Amino acid sequence: MSYTSDLLRLLEERGHLHQVTDAGALDALAAKQIVTGYVGFDPTAPSLHIGNLASIMLLRRLQQAGHRPIVIMGGGTAKVGDPSGKDETRTMLTEERLASNIEGIRGSFERMLDFGGGETGALLINNDDWLSELSYIEMLRDVGPHFTINRMLTFDSVKLRLDREQPLSFLEFNYMIMQAYDFLVLARDYDCRLQLGGSDQWGNIVNGIELNRRIDAREVYGVTAPLITRADGAKMGKSVDGAVWLNEDALPAYDFWQYWRNTDDRDVGRFLRLFTDLPLDEIARLEALEGAEINAAKVALANEVTAMVRGHEAARSAEATARETFAGGGAGDDLPSLAVGEEGQRIGAVLTGLGFVASGGEAKRKIAEGAVKVEERSVTDAGTMVLPGPGETWRVSLGKKKHGLVTR
Repeated sequence: MSYTSDLLRLLEERGHLHQVTDAGALDALAAKQIVTGYVGFDPTAPSLHIGNLASIMLLRRLQQAGHRPIVIMGGGTAKVGDPSGKDETRTMLTEERLASNIEGIRGSFERMLDFGGGETGALLINNDDWLSELSYIEMLRDVGPHFTINRMLTFDSVKLRLDREQPLSFLEFNYMIMQAYDFLVLARDYDCRLQLGGSDQWGNIVNGIELNRRIDAREVYGVTAPLITRADGAKMGKSVDGAVWLNEDALPAYDFWQYWRNTDDRDVGRFLRLFTDLPLDEIARLEALEGAEINAAKVALANEVTAMVRGHEAARSAEATARETFAGGGAGDDLPSLAVGEEGQRIGAVLTGLGFVASGGEAKRKIAEGAVKVEERSVTDAGTMVLPGPGETWRVSLGKKKHGLVTR
């Protein structure tokens, strides 16, 4: 379909479009007026990870196209837990933990969206503000008749759990009703006409659209982005060492930068379109690079994403550390460091202390594989002591990509 609105054209050319409800009507609306749209994020951890980045980029593109983004913090829905894509019931979080998580997450949105005034200034709203005020019986009477159990059982979030013979609690079963109610409240209070999200949210989004139509006869719309997977089939958001967190206190900037620098050649162009604001002609030039030159495109990707998520200084520092570490044989300031004291530590404890391995057993395996070096010398004995001289800094390496500094 050929779109006339800047919004849908931008989403399509950047690779963000998967499904759209009534694309023609939404396109006409977005071409005619400012559209308010939202994405919901449940604050189940003190930081979001790069698996959430695609959804944040939807809001960023919405604002870039001249529209108004709303970030919904799911302080209310997180008390229930979204069953989409989950095999197990989520752990219940306390009010205090949810509030703390929201504060931890807020900074990521403030870097990537403009919360200034005006018609397109972003808003951050907690759905606990209205969900916790609901009278349960009144809500059931008002909203319940518009949902049938028959249809709810057809949604993937429910079917997959049941097909795997994993329990789905009645509490979680209510999640889709609560999310649909969010859309109803936002449409009434903020004239919000659009919900955006990942492809796994399609059923929940459609529920909200139908609820608005049935109760208020209001036309609202939904857009989903494709599930982002890497060329190797792995889901975005995870690395071999765990989640790639957006917050600095959860993952150092150098490690965040390095994740993007290590992108598979096949993913570079797609990720540049999805996760950066580089012009499309520049992206076309970068993704056409071949052989060793493709590394320049990966550095550009790492710099752009790190600058957007962590700030320009973090990106510059991370690139300088990588350049010094890999090209110059030195040790940049952003590398993880460990003080071993006057007595020193065994190499296994050093690897654990630097965060390179999760256990002593894993450290022993890496040493036995010949993957560990101290000052560029291979270490093959797990009993090796690491003790730099006074004022010295030693570099410890695990494989080609993990490096750390050890001092007394």
